[in-house]
Amino acid sequence: MDDVGAVPIGELVEERRYLLDVAYWMLGSAGAAEAVVGDAYRRWYGLSDTARAEIVVPRLWLARTVGGICLGRLASPGRHATSLSPTGLSATGLRTVGRQDEGDRGPGRGTGAGAGSEGAQQGLGAEISRVLLSALDSLSPAERAAFVLSDVFGMAPGAVADIVGRGELECAELADRARHSLRLRRSRSTSPSDHDALARAVREACVSGDAELLASLLCRDVTAFFDGGGKVRALARPVHGSRRVARSLLTLLAQRPRTTLATHPVNGAIGLVARYGREVAAVISLGVADHQVVQVWVVLNPDKLRPWNHPTAHGAPGPHQSP
Repeated sequence: MDDVGAVPIGELVEERRYLLDVAYWMLGSAGAAEAVVGDAYRRWYGLSDTARAEIVVPRLWLARTVGGICLGRLASPGRHATSLSPTGLSATGLRTVGRQDEGDRGPGRGTGAGAGSEGAQQGLGAEISRVLLSALDSLSPAERAAFVLSDVFGMAPGAVADIVGRGELECAELADRARHSLRLRRSRSTSPSDHDALARAVREACVSGDAELLASLLCRDVTAFFDGGGKVRALARPVHGSRRVARSLLTLLAQRPRTTLATHPVNGAIGLVARYGREVAAVISLGVADHQVVQVWVVLNPDKLRPWNHPTAHGAPGPHQSP
């Protein structure tokens, strides 16, 4: 019969919203989420009628497909680096889980006696989403996927393992590591002056090549991300652990002729800028908590460094300017 595959409209809408939420929380971008979900549906319709009929729970198949596509995007070169601004914070369009756009609001939403309370709740939810999404960007792709799928969406361990491509025990460890990292960021605040002092100390350790000193400034389970964007031979995977991160940074920043390292504001806080001659070759952001560096983001991607090498109307440092 032609109507065997018919699905209630409510189920169709809820399914798509669910998939968009999964993709959004894994990638942090509404536009990317839309693209991923579209790709998942194309793969669904790329299956034969027989293959689709054999899938018992289409929503689960689609969710696994969305998760797999997102994980591939998370693992792509340059995914973890923020959008660098020499003078200010990066900008990201964020939405909340269970979000509703203006066009999705039912009759009476946002009006009447309960509008103020509902608006306040939505504002709080949006703020929580912004904070959590920012924190998720500090995780490795596998950690983020394991945490989002298990903790945010409550997927079964087997489904999480299927998407992440690791064993159930390893996925549980990844999610646990993610929780630990998120707790660190939430519970250990550092004043701007302490952050700046630590950034200067990191610079001194790098310039002097003192591995022990540098490792002492890093949290024991610090993570460093290197963004080459596929344009330079940067490390493809995150580096974990104070000693390994220290060695990686010292190797990268080895003091050769014409190589210099200076402190400079990066995304609203003091970071490091490495130059080769007059060209900015790397920009380093530091995540600090409890007087130690807990995350390091190293941008080597020439495309993202272009604003640093070409002065703008806002006074961004160019190749002939000192920080």
